Amino acid sequence: MTGLTLDAGALIAFDKNERETVALLARARELGLTLAVPAGVVGQAWRDGRRQARLARLLASSELEVVPLDDRSARAAGQLCGVRRTRDVIDASVVLCARARGHRIVTSDADDMKRLDPDAPLIRV
Repeated sequence: MTGLTLDAGALIAFDKNERETVALLARARELGLTLAVPAGVVGQAWRDGRRQARLARLLASSELEVVPLDDRSARAAGQLCGVRRTRDVIDASVVLCARARGHRIVTSDADDMKRLDPDAPLIRV
């Protein structure tokens, strides 16, 4: 495993200062693991920057890559949804992001991730 890809549930848990998620990300950073979050996930978790200082610091960190959802990746996410008969393109972008980087997925929605990729390595939050 080279790093972690975060879904919206992971970002929300971090923002709420949930101990296990905060500790997981701190440990990943100590180990020098890469962190990634698809841009659509940011949109799912971001609500009010004045109240999300913790999340804002994480997103601004040089240790975290916010991965754009461009035309190519959007089509790939849509294709994955079509193949797996699901609808959430953002969840599909999480799976594809993690696959491309050899990451584990940090998620609060393991069932949806497993529908998209039964073999995806998950960490539940």
